[in-house]
Amino acid sequence: MNNEKIFFFDLDGTLLNKEKKITDKTMDALRAFTEAGNHFCINTGRAIDSARAVYNGLGLDFKGSFICGSNGTEIYSIDDEKYVFKTGIRLALVPRILDLAEEYDIHCHTYNETHIISRWNGECMDYYRRVIKTPLIVTDSVMKYISTPPSKMIAIELHDHEKQERFRIALQEMVGDELTLLYSNPYYMEIFPSIAGKGSAVKRLAEYLDIPIENTYAAGDEQNDISMIEAAGHGIAMINGTDIVKASADEITSFDNNNDGLAEYILRAI
Repeated sequence: MNNEKIFFFDLDGTLLNKEKKITDKTMDALRAFTEAGNHFCINTGRAIDSARAVYNGLGLDFKGSFICGSNGTEIYSIDDEKYVFKTGIRLALVPRILDLAEEYDIHCHTYNETHIISRWNGECMDYYRRVIKTPLIVTDSVMKYISTPPSKMIAIELHDHEKQERFRIALQEMVGDELTLLYSNPYYMEIFPSIAGKGSAVKRLAEYLDIPIENTYAAGDEQNDISMIEAAGHGIAMINGTDIVKASADEITSFDNNNDGLAEYILRAI
C-alpha cells in the first residue's frame, strides 16, 4: 500500500495571508511535509499560468509538486513540466455565454494558453487584474484567439449580486448540467465543465499517484473549495471561511490564514 500523502491547498484566504505570502511557520511545515516524501498541490480557480507564477513567486521548490488550475480543469506536474489532465468548455458555447453576459450587463471573459481574452475592459477587469497578472487581449473577435476549449470562463459583478444571480440562473438554464457555475468569492462566478471541479481534481490526482483517498488532505475557505474538502480523506475549512464551507469540512482551523492556521494540520499529516 502506498503510504505517500498529498495535501491540496486553495491559495487566497487559505495558504496565503492577506499580503499574498506564505508565512515562515507554514513554509517550514510544508517543507517538512514534502521532505518526508509527500506531495504538495495548489488547487485553485486560477489558470495554470497564473498559479505557476504564484508558485515561482513564492520561491516554492517542493519535490512532487502539482497545480490543479481553473477549478480542476487542468492538472499540471511541476517536476515533469507537463499536463496530467486537461479539459475545457465546448468552443461553440463560448460566444453564446458572452452574448448572454452582454444581455444581462455582466462582465465575462475567458482564456487561451497565454492570455485573458475579453470583449470588455473596464472596472471589473481592472479589479480582477490587481492580482491576476496574465496579459489581456480585448477584442470583439474572441474566437479568433481561441483554438482549443478554454479551461474556464469567469463572470464578474462588483456592485449588484442580484444581477449576477439573474445571469447565473439564465446561464444554468442555457447550459444545463454541461457546465458548473459557482462563486469563488462574492464577486466572481466561475464557469467550467461539470466533469471537472476541485473535488474531481483530488480524485484524479490521487488515482494518478496511486495514493489512497484516506491519505489526501484539502484546505479551503470559499464555495468553490467545498467539492475538494468533501472529496479528500481529510477536509479542512479555514476559520475565516464561509459558513457553508465550514459545514462541509471534517475540521475547522483554530487560527485564520493570517496566523498560520494550517501549520499544525500540515505537521499532523506527516
